[in-house]
Amino acid sequence: MALSTNKHPSLLEGPVADHLRRLALPMVWGILATMSFNVVDTYYVAQLGKGPLAAMSFTFPIVMIINSLAIGLGAGTSSAVARAYGAGDLARVRRLVTDASLLALVGALLISVAGLVTIRPLFRLLGAPEQMLPLIADYMVPWYLGAMFAVVPMVALSALRAIGNSALTGRIMVAVALFNLVLDPLLIFGLLGFPRLELQGAALSTVIARGVSFFAALFFLVWREHLMAPPSLRWSSLRSSCSAILKVGLPAVATNAIIPMAGGVVVAMVAAHGADAVAGLGVALRIEPLALIVFYALSSVVGPFIGQNAGAGKTERMRETVAVLVRFCIGCGLALALLLFVGSGFLVRLFSDSQAVLAVAVAYLTLVPFSYAGYGFVMSANAAFNGLGKPLPATLISFLRVLGVYLPLAWIGNQLWGISGLFAATAAANLLLGGFAWWWLRRTVGGYPVRSAEWQAQ
Repeated sequence: MALSTNKHPSLLEGPVADHLRRLALPMVWGILATMSFNVVDTYYVAQLGKGPLAAMSFTFPIVMIINSLAIGLGAGTSSAVARAYGAGDLARVRRLVTDASLLALVGALLISVAGLVTIRPLFRLLGAPEQMLPLIADYMVPWYLGAMFAVVPMVALSALRAIGNSALTGRIMVAVALFNLVLDPLLIFGLLGFPRLELQGAALSTVIARGVSFFAALFFLVWREHLMAPPSLRWSSLRSSCSAILKVGLPAVATNAIIPMAGGVVVAMVAAHGADAVAGLGVALRIEPLALIVFYALSSVVGPFIGQNAGAGKTERMRETVAVLVRFCIGCGLALALLLFVGSGFLVRLFSDSQAVLAVAVAYLTLVPFSYAGYGFVMSANAAFNGLGKPLPATLISFLRVLGVYLPLAWIGNQLWGISGLFAATAAANLLLGGFAWWWLRRTVGGYPVRSAEWQAQ
């Protein structure tokens, strides 16, 4: 029997759409708040000039790779915890949450060391000019030093979502973002007696704010939800937990990392068109996540929802979930495309008054959003596959989208039509793989009978 409390209503009964709406709404605000880190940083850094703005734009793919590690480990944690929770095994839930947090901490420390020793060669490879490397280092050194504050809270908050407590997760994310909003101008511009740190201040404020989320998430996991156990010294127990988490987590890391890695290749292509083009792309890539916020929120709860129902053997509810996702992605995707087609110019002018920057950002935001329905379903389908404990389809879909479709079309488009060709390739990849993801998820859920005992044995 699945675990259920008044705080966390059972996800195994009741209307599917209502549950997804209830779970996703707090995450809209939470993810919106988290995304504001990038937007707020971009807004303030833009006041320092085009040089710092371009330098921060070069860091975007690397920061996304760090976030990809966190998202991947969070996906692995969420999948394993949700299935154990749906099957009613609370002892297993606690063991998984504890071991996942330790695994995230070790992974973050390794990234910190590797990142600090590779700053200059890595960003030269991405096409950054030599004179811009000191500015890039100002931003990335604090980021690398605080990598644990980006990775561990993501895993901890994923565990909270896995048991159906997305409301608390959303509140923590909003509070941390508000703290960053206040701290950012103090450290960037040196207000109220703080030192003027400029680009370095933008990174430091983000690291400090995420440090707050680190301690808040651990507090709620340990003292409120009682979801952590004492660390185990038994190798067999640790290996079992890590195997369950990494079975989904490692493919999810690869799935999430391939996008910013491809982004690094695209940044290098765009760099050939000048610093203004890179800055324009950077502005568009800060605005885009805000437009996609509803899809991020939905995908963040689809995995736990599918996972709990899989653990309890609720096959029909899983099939209904696929139909709900399709209807939502198509309707919301078209609405977002129309809004950005009309309002992209106004949004971009909030970040820069350069006509060159404006032209690139608006070109992106008036074309690519017409493919958001496809991209939204790719995100939801990947989360659903991870929730089922089947990460291979999610990984293959993402690799096909990026390596099989996007990068080849981006190279051809850039050669024939310049930056506009790059953006058209993005839209084509989203639409083609969105349709493919729908076919695969519908086929998997429709033809695979789930049994509770089967999942409990995994």
